[in-house]
Amino acid sequence: MTDASNDIVVVTGAGSGIGQATALEFATHGYTVVAVGRRSERLRETVVQSEPLAGRVIDVAGDVGNPEDVAKITQRACSEGRYAILVNNAGVGWQFGVDRPGSMAALRETSLDNWREVMRINLDSVYMMCHAALQHFASGASIVNVSSAGGVRGMNDAHTYATTKAGIINLTRSLAKTYGPEGIRANVVAPGFVATEMVSPVLDSPHNPFADERMRFQVNPLGRPGTAEEIATAIYFMAVQATYCNGSVLVADGGSLA
Repeated sequence: MTDASNDIVVVTGAGSGIGQATALEFATHGYTVVAVGRRSERLRETVVQSEPLAGRVIDVAGDVGNPEDVAKITQRACSEGRYAILVNNAGVGWQFGVDRPGSMAALRETSLDNWREVMRINLDSVYMMCHAALQHFASGASIVNVSSAGGVRGMNDAHTYATTKAGIINLTRSLAKTYGPEGIRANVVAPGFVATEMVSPVLDSPHNPFADERMRFQVNPLGRPGTAEEIATAIYFMAVQATYCNGSVLVADGGSLA
């Protein structure tokens, strides 16, 4: 288990949703968190929310799909102390499909540009952040990569998204096998449907399955979407407390895949 008083945590996509909740979860436990995201103003909101907590949140704006920004983020983490925990949460989903039409489509309707951009943000970023962190990690360090229930099984649409999330799982398993002997753990948290800004196009639409009393328990045995805070606790558990988990995939989906 890591030492909150000395260890630095990097959380990507920390300006909203699961990433913001995760940064605050670590700060609650006394960690210094480097909160990363593309929107400076949203990261400042995370910093403000962390002020009453035991730890500290430092905002670093950057695009984790850009190698220069990855180097800047890694350098900042190392300058603050012992860089020991990496949470790769940044990614795009349903909202991106609204902002960039076709990016969450089935393969026939997916352009090469959309394929490459979702790959860059969702999967290339995980490679780059892990590659940079592993140059500094030592025994006791931990990686948690955030995938999705959509990476565990096929999807009717969003084929690029599903491919990136499946790739995250097998990359993490491979990291676990290779770097476990050095005392570096790598695990996955795979959320199901979580009520965040990323999925607001679904929740705010007439097709919201949780608004239908007959359908919501068919979609999910708990009958509701998860919260960002519920996923954050799962991420913290895998990063810090689950010291015998390595290469594990924790599906946090309310039982949808059961």
